[in-house]
Amino acid sequence: MFRNRLEAADRLARRLIAYKGQNPLVLAIPRGAVPMAKHIADVLQGQVDVVLVRKLGAPGNPEFAIGAVDETGWTYIADYAAAAGATPDYIEREKARQMAIMRQRRAQYTPVRPPIDPAGRIVIVVDDGLATGATMISALHALRAKGPAKLICAVPVAPPETVERVRGYCDEVVCLETPYDFYAVGQFYAEFPQVEDEEVMRVLREASARP
Repeated sequence: MFRNRLEAADRLARRLIAYKGQNPLVLAIPRGAVPMAKHIADVLQGQVDVVLVRKLGAPGNPEFAIGAVDETGWTYIADYAAAAGATPDYIEREKARQMAIMRQRRAQYTPVRPPIDPAGRIVIVVDDGLATGATMISALHALRAKGPAKLICAVPVAPPETVERVRGYCDEVVCLETPYDFYAVGQFYAEFPQVEDEEVMRVLREASARP
């Protein structure tokens, strides 16, 4: 469906072109979406930054999200979490572990400045795809509390039910493809390499250096 993240970002940027020249704030959910957000921000003549959220992995299956947590500690828990074996004690332990990772990443990613304030801005939140939508929901919830003028979720691919789940947390959803046969985000990319912290930090350093 997509050759790589850059192609997906280019297609998203074309769908978002109405926001060009309005100085949108394009926020990536690290790490995979960071190069995508940079490309979209470049096309739309906006700013790029990250929004830090972490999924809460299921017991014995850390890749399967039973919820997500943002930097403030607000937690989204999916209605199937208990069925996946997540007890309240397990959720608290997993939440503490993921918040520690976020603190570490914030110190790495923006060591000399705070996150860019989204208040009053057109804010576009980008990920390379959604499975359960848990991390996107946490990101959108955290940003809504900060008073953006408009809040947009922009992703290349997600299952139809996830798109509907996310829609209630933002003003607009831009999703290029909504396949029913969905197992993992990576299945829709010919090339899907891991994005490392070094690349995230390079993108943010370059963005901070711009006038």
